[in-house]
Amino acid sequence: MENELEMSHLRARCVWLIAAALLAGVCGCSRQPSEESGGPSGPPAPWPMFHRTQDFAGVAPGRLPSKLVLKWKFETDRAIKSSPAVWLDPADPTGRKGRVFVGSNDSNVYAVDLADGSKLWSFKTGDTVEGTPLVLDGVVYVGGNTGFVYALDAATGTMKWALETGDSILGGINWAKSPDGRRTWILAGSRDSTLYCIDAATGKAVWKCEVGSYINGGPVLAGDKVIFGGCDSLLHVVALADGKELANVQTQAYIAGSPAVADGRAYVADFEGKFLCIDLASAKVVWEYGDGESPFASSPAVAERVVLIGCYDSMLHAVDRATGKRVWAFATRGHVDSSPAVCGDKVVVGSDDGRLYLLRLADGRLLWSYDLGRPVASSPAVAAGMVFVGADDGFLYAFGSKR
Repeated sequence: MENELEMSHLRARCVWLIAAALLAGVCGCSRQPSEESGGPSGPPAPWPMFHRTQDFAGVAPGRLPSKLVLKWKFETDRAIKSSPAVWLDPADPTGRKGRVFVGSNDSNVYAVDLADGSKLWSFKTGDTVEGTPLVLDGVVYVGGNTGFVYALDAATGTMKWALETGDSILGGINWAKSPDGRRTWILAGSRDSTLYCIDAATGKAVWKCEVGSYINGGPVLAGDKVIFGGCDSLLHVVALADGKELANVQTQAYIAGSPAVADGRAYVADFEGKFLCIDLASAKVVWEYGDGESPFASSPAVAERVVLIGCYDSMLHAVDRATGKRVWAFATRGHVDSSPAVCGDKVVVGSDDGRLYLLRLADGRLLWSYDLGRPVASSPAVAAGMVFVGADDGFLYAFGSKR
């Protein structure tokens, strides 16, 4: 009788386990998606600015396939150092309708149709445009070597206003809400050694923060603080409300790229080969990484467990966020000035060797690469399961899945 009872319990448990497994399969919970499954998951999300979000984390939702194909390329007359910004039509749930905005060294800002790469409009600035545009509320904000911050109508390219600074603007444009929540502010760093906070509606400066030397990268937002690096070898922390400096942290050399922030910490690298993690509350260095010889001009991307950055040693480095220890490094054949982008279990980055690389985030294994033929300093943008990047050959490239 006892044996029969045990057998009955075992049979019942087996039935329950099979049913649970079947239910998990129906719900899509039985396993993680394979590397080859590809394609975006969830609603498509835009990439409206440098490194996608105000913290410059460089992470896109969804997934990318393990092999990409060239969908289209758009030609400009000079090299593209600028990184693209991607707007998706909110009325289209497929993510197939939208626009890609990018600057070129031919002095133009371009709007390109996301679906086929056809030109929609261009705006002539008068000098090279290396900064990444910001697309916000139907307006494109972008800086250039003219020293102006431009506000352009996203649909037509018509200029709404322009604010003049004293020198080139090379970094990405950021934005914030005013402390009272009533106004939108535009944030831009200039090589005139000044960070500008600009009223988005009027184009008038709200405040300015002057530092000791050039600002090459863009500013990031961390709550009520703005964080940016300078060629004065300092990471600056200023109040969003009025631009007053709250703290600064010394680095070993000038900061060429933009910082990124996550969970109360800032990640920033300098041109003497040191990559730092800084606690923003105490303004203290938590860890440092790097050989002190190979410069960093790339900006970091912050994934869940690692932070990634390109280096002049021709490698993309993945560093443990908690300890600052190397997790892996992937070798290219040229300087990695391009800033990496993370999407799901993959990371994409360009190199001066003329290739765009797609790597597995877990261990840096090469999944795919594409030879563009000329150096890639532009940082890739990832939106709706596609990758967009510029190159020194003057083309803007769009890659996606085979489908």
